[in-house]
Order: sequence, then structure tokens, then C-alpha cells
Amino acid sequence: MSFPVIDVSALITGDSALSLKAAEALGCACRDNGFFYITGHGVDEELQKRLDQYSRDFFALDETEKMKISMSKGGRAWRGYFRLGGELTSGKPDWKEGIYFGKELPASDRRVKAGLPLHGSNLFPEYPAELKETVIQYMDALTQTGHALMKGIAMSLGLQPSYFHDRCTADPLILFRIFHYPPPSRPQQWGVGEHTDYGLLTILKQDDAGGLQVLSKGTWLDAPPLPETFVCNIGDMLDRITGGLYRSTPHRVMNISGKSRFSYPFFFDPNYESRVQRIENIPVASDVHYQRWDKENVHLFEGTYGDYLLRKVGRVFPQLEKAVLR
Repeated sequence: MSFPVIDVSALITGDSALSLKAAEALGCACRDNGFFYITGHGVDEELQKRLDQYSRDFFALDETEKMKISMSKGGRAWRGYFRLGGELTSGKPDWKEGIYFGKELPASDRRVKAGLPLHGSNLFPEYPAELKETVIQYMDALTQTGHALMKGIAMSLGLQPSYFHDRCTADPLILFRIFHYPPPSRPQQWGVGEHTDYGLLTILKQDDAGGLQVLSKGTWLDAPPLPETFVCNIGDMLDRITGGLYRSTPHRVMNISGKSRFSYPFFFDPNYESRVQRIENIPVASDVHYQRWDKENVHLFEGTYGDYLLRKVGRVFPQLEKAVLR
């Protein structure tokens, strides 16, 4: 089995005549397994190449240099570098290192002044200096892609294209990561263990190393890199909003390529302060209380997206959570 490849160019350009076809394809993919590839996304190929090169340049530095932008220096904005094994999945260290980014906000922003977690300025390295501008440009480009895809997902549910924008994504929470997965140091060492993403939609750029696996209908399937595509998946909040019709799908990574693997997950999520509620009159899936990988039920959650997210990321970085958010 392979995952569908969907041309979303009509959603990007606003071609209403062809947008419905793309929306229908997105709906089928979301109902089937929640993973799909997109083409026609319009994200500049040269921008992607610069992002990849400058990221490799950064991770080639020694750890002393990389730790100059350690997450411990990012404060409540929760940004910066974490070293190999510094992130946990289900309590176990992942075999990867990475940098956390988010929407660049000035100190004068209301949310920054209020100390709202996950809001603020990014930590960028001195070298390569070009990484800063490249990351900001890439986040801006993918934000537009996210808005377009969410219009298509709304249409696939029989809703107005602006449904999500009007309720929770006019000012989305944008989170972006650069991950480096070295070759494993021992057999069966997971780059990242089984998990689902927290928000609405993930748009992933991956290099040619492979290693991404998706749990679909009880079977783990490879999601290999395809040229000029992004691989996308839906997160817990879209699962919650659609009553389990569109379900967040567990996935994991093991780098067996024998070389470094780089990936660039971009998370397009509800506004931090928005309340996440099920769409009115949508049928609830009959098995909505199924046993998840984390033994939790997202459909029992009540509160803002920030409430949900903080609880999740606090488990990924428990020491940082205690130091920064308590």
C-alpha cells in the first residue's frame, strides 16, 4: 500500500473550479489513514535547498557551538537547540538532535509581554548566519500552504472554506523543527518513537534517507521521500474537532540509511488561546474511545489548545518544563 499523492495547486492559487477535486482527495486521505503527499504546493525549491544546506552546516558544528543557542536560553518561548537524546517520546530518549522555532514575535507583542508560553523570539546561531532569514522565509511560505490546505479540509467536510480560519487559525500557532537523526548507535534504536502530532496539520519536508513509518490499519508502512513533495498528516486536534472521522495517525522514525537523516516538520496548529470543540452536527465515530498509543482519549479533552499542548510538550522535555513553566 502507498499513500496518496494529491495535487493541491488549485487550493494554493484559489482556482475554485478545481479546488473541490483537491478537497475531495484530501477528505479521502484523512478518512483512510490521515497521511498523504502533496504536490503543486508552490514552495520555492531554491528556498528548500538553502534550508537543507544551512541546516547541515549548523549540525556539523561541535556541540559547544550548538549549545550557544540551547533551549535552556529560550525561556518561555521554548525555542532553541537540544542535544542528541534530549527529547523524550513516551519517556524514552529519541536518537535525534534538533532546533525548535516558532513565529518570530517582538517583545512588544501582547502575548510575549504577558509571558504566554511558546510565544516570543527565536534563537538563531551566529553560523551559518543565513539560517535565520531562511527559516523565517520558510515558515512564512509554509504558513500560506497550511491556510490553503485547511481550506481544502474544511471543504472536504462540507463546511465553508473559511471554517477553520474563522474559529481557530486566523492567527495560527506556528511551530517548526529541524531534526538531525544520526545513524543508530545500537540495533532497534528509534530516531523518534511511536507518537501522534498534537495540532491540526503537519507539513513535512524530508531528505532522501527515508525511515518514516506510519501505522495504518494495524500495519506499519514506510512513507518514503518523493521528489518535489511534502508528506502531510493530521494531528490530535483535527481528530478531536471531527469526532474521530479524521484521525491522527501514529508514526515513528528509524534511520537505517547508514547516513545522517534530516527532516523539517512544520506544524500548523490552532491559535494557542482558542478552545477546541467538535464541529456541530458531525457524526461521532463509533470507536471514538479507541485505545491510543498514549492510553489517552483526545475526545475527552476540554480547554484551549495551549492547555493541551503544554501538557504534551512538558512530557517531551520534563526538565525544561520544570525550569521554565513552573
